[in-house]
Amino acid sequence: MSRVPQRFKQGDVAKIIKAAAAAGRVVVRIEVDKDGRIIVILANGKGQLSGEANCGDAQNEWDEVLK
Repeated sequence: MSRVPQRFKQGDVAKIIKAAAAAGRVVVRIEVDKDGRIIVILANGKGQLSGEANCGDAQNEWDEVLK
């Protein structure tokens, strides 16, 4: 069985993480598709995912249980 060419390399992912850190961003998750496309999910400045809605000071019913 022949080997298929690599779609991405570990160095590619390392460069993405390093570039995000240099830009002051935090990488939350990196996904790699079957075809080699690299998707990077970044946190916004408040420690939330960029796409998350801001809930403000809303209380969660589990806050008291977990304290």
